[in-house]
Amino acid sequence: MRKLISIIISTTLTMLLVGGSAWAAKPSVGFIYVGPVGDGGWTHAHDLGRKALEEAGHKTYFVESVPEGSSEGPILKMARKADIVFTTSFGFMDPTLKVSKKFPDKTFLHCSGFKQSKNMGNYFGRMYQAKYLAAIIAGGMSKKGRIGIVGSQPIPEIIRHINAITLGAQQSNPNIEVEVLWINSWFDPAKESDAAQALIDNGADVIVTMADSPATVQTSKKNGVYAIGNDTDMAIYGKEAHLTAAVWNWDVYYLEAVKSVENGTWKAGSHWWGLDSGIVGLTSFHPDVPQSLIVQMNREKGRILSGTMDVFDHGFTKQDGTRVTKPLNDGEMLGMMYYVKGIISKVPSG
Repeated sequence: MRKLISIIISTTLTMLLVGGSAWAAKPSVGFIYVGPVGDGGWTHAHDLGRKALEEAGHKTYFVESVPEGSSEGPILKMARKADIVFTTSFGFMDPTLKVSKKFPDKTFLHCSGFKQSKNMGNYFGRMYQAKYLAAIIAGGMSKKGRIGIVGSQPIPEIIRHINAITLGAQQSNPNIEVEVLWINSWFDPAKESDAAQALIDNGADVIVTMADSPATVQTSKKNGVYAIGNDTDMAIYGKEAHLTAAVWNWDVYYLEAVKSVENGTWKAGSHWWGLDSGIVGLTSFHPDVPQSLIVQMNREKGRILSGTMDVFDHGFTKQDGTRVTKPLNDGEMLGMMYYVKGIISKVPSG
């Protein structure tokens, strides 16, 4: 009888483990990064989230500087050793989907995309909300009335953030002009610095970057102008220039997502968490920022947190003069490929 009971218990546990409803140990977690962990921006922010999982007792792995065009191999290798795989760049979407179908017993989560399968979901944060708030500070601190933005890759995500920055800056300076220069790369410090310098030479006195290194903050410091950091606190690279930064707190999501896989409640879906979750936020402010400007920013922040408004739902004008009066839904924001009024650069083609 004891032997029979032992066999039954053993069989039941095996079935639960295969089904993903129970774990004999904490699931291991793998990350695929598009940039180096020391980039000071996007990848560094994700890696802080990975370290939070390690502190929580999970075995983690990562591969850095994976080109988007040749990511299938690294994702495949990661799936062979990790129970959960996070792929952290838009261009990893299709390869992640392909690999997920080969490993139905593993869980895949892709950042910033939209495709799903039975064992693959996607996730992102409403960074446009934090960008909007940071830009209220930027607009109010610009004496020349001109902001320069270093664009990374011209995809809807980045264009959405650029538009949010423009709308935010207009809250504190309605006549602000915004120039955008694209470098067509996520991480290229030399190009980022060159673009920032060109924007400064064109009259911008606040530089905002969509790219992953602190090069623009360093260039701004060198030129005696202000800068807004990207994805992490970049003040350590030029506190004299750094007004604030719109930052990611990926631990908020990673801890919750992995917990749901571990306890068997995870289901494939799309998670787009906002400012209220804590996944995005702002760093501390430069001493030059007046309290009145911080109060104005906090007023808008309170409206977002309360659900009274969101960045794109209280009316704006497109660059071509078209007036938008109805709130945008998530699909419209996720497909945004136009500029708002106030941006003097041309919309990228293609």
